[in-house]
Amino acid sequence: MENGSLEETLQDGKLYRNLNSLIVAHLRDNNLNQAASAVASATMTPLNVEAPPNKLLELFAKGLAVEKDEMLKGVTSSALYDLGTSLPAAAYGSIPAPRTATVDFSAVQDAKGSSKSFPKHETRHLSEHKNIARCARFSPDGRFVATGSADTSIKLFEVAKIKQMMLPDARDGPVRPVIRTFYDHIQPINDLDFHPQNTVLISGAKDHTIKFFDFSKMTAKRAFRVIQDTHNVRSVSFHPSGDFLLAGTDHQIPHLYDVNTFQCFLSSNVPEIGVNGSINQVRYSSTGGMYVTASKDGAVRLWDGVTANCVRSIVGAHGAAEVTGANFTKDQRFVLSCGKDSTVKLWEVGTGRLVKQYLGATHLQLRCQAVFNDTEEFVLSIDEPSNEIVIWDALTAEKVARWPSNHIGAPRWLEHSPIEAAFVSCGTDRSIRFWKEVL
Repeated sequence: MENGSLEETLQDGKLYRNLNSLIVAHLRDNNLNQAASAVASATMTPLNVEAPPNKLLELFAKGLAVEKDEMLKGVTSSALYDLGTSLPAAAYGSIPAPRTATVDFSAVQDAKGSSKSFPKHETRHLSEHKNIARCARFSPDGRFVATGSADTSIKLFEVAKIKQMMLPDARDGPVRPVIRTFYDHIQPINDLDFHPQNTVLISGAKDHTIKFFDFSKMTAKRAFRVIQDTHNVRSVSFHPSGDFLLAGTDHQIPHLYDVNTFQCFLSSNVPEIGVNGSINQVRYSSTGGMYVTASKDGAVRLWDGVTANCVRSIVGAHGAAEVTGANFTKDQRFVLSCGKDSTVKLWEVGTGRLVKQYLGATHLQLRCQAVFNDTEEFVLSIDEPSNEIVIWDALTAEKVARWPSNHIGAPRWLEHSPIEAAFVSCGTDRSIRFWKEVL
């Protein structure tokens, strides 16, 4: 046998061993122990093999992205999405490295007395809709933030211009942080999301539609594509590949759409869900391997991102109260949920176990959100009676700050930047406020 062939054989063997190890670890970590044992036995792989959490899903998602790029060679994104030229400056979708690693909540079970201090933030009134500001979303690269309103409009802000506007010595004349305003819905906007690679913003609204806006075009006011759903679209979330999107609606099953064909898929493996199973929020995990739904019936449900099967129902996650929000941690091991029982809770994905409770903020009326900061060291939410923003240390669950929201009446939505110490609050007073760390 020639040296080259031997080398290739050895490399192939190593590749198979690595793949088998990742498969066994993935099955084991997702509590599929019988399947993990069978694969381990068939491939002579140790059942206790070590692998980074969700490494297989991460590599799979990257592979899908590469495959998509190869399929589109010679076909520009403008042909696929009917997009115009990209925005100037850095390429859209290039995500800066995170400031610090995410918190390992399983490492310390009782960390009382060691809470961190949340840095002071300054707030600035950015803009005002003509009716209640209902939702907000940052782009994955943190360069843009969009807000949706009951007045049916969507505003797109450029974060760099917001910061320029906040400078005390700004001398360049009036800075206009709103770079686009879109009008194409006929009922209030419920949720927004940015495409992970292309300059596309989607919105879900009470008019039963999901609309696609190209924000690279300065003159575009209306959607260039529309999905007509059968229900009020309460929440939308792009798959990390950008090829699929989820819609949480008044229907109790998430609607999965192929972005290129608009074909809708429904799970065939759905647990018994009562009449009040409308989905308030749906969010993909960072690799797309799972998604989570927050329902009006008080349940948090976890779904397989490939098969669309419901793999775990946390029934009564917030008692009899509806769950208003749910989102994964960056490592996909935990889900943070918020409910109208005035609690914020952290759940372990693998077991459905309650890990942390963040108490001391009352939210009984609004579709309140609880969010991590960009480093996942803190949790933020709203106290409706006092009109304050409440911050907890994520690890100790101790309150570390309470700040006046500066809105007239309690905010109904918080959204934190994915890359820096900055967040947006949306008010029933129609205003949008931008908060940034005081350096």
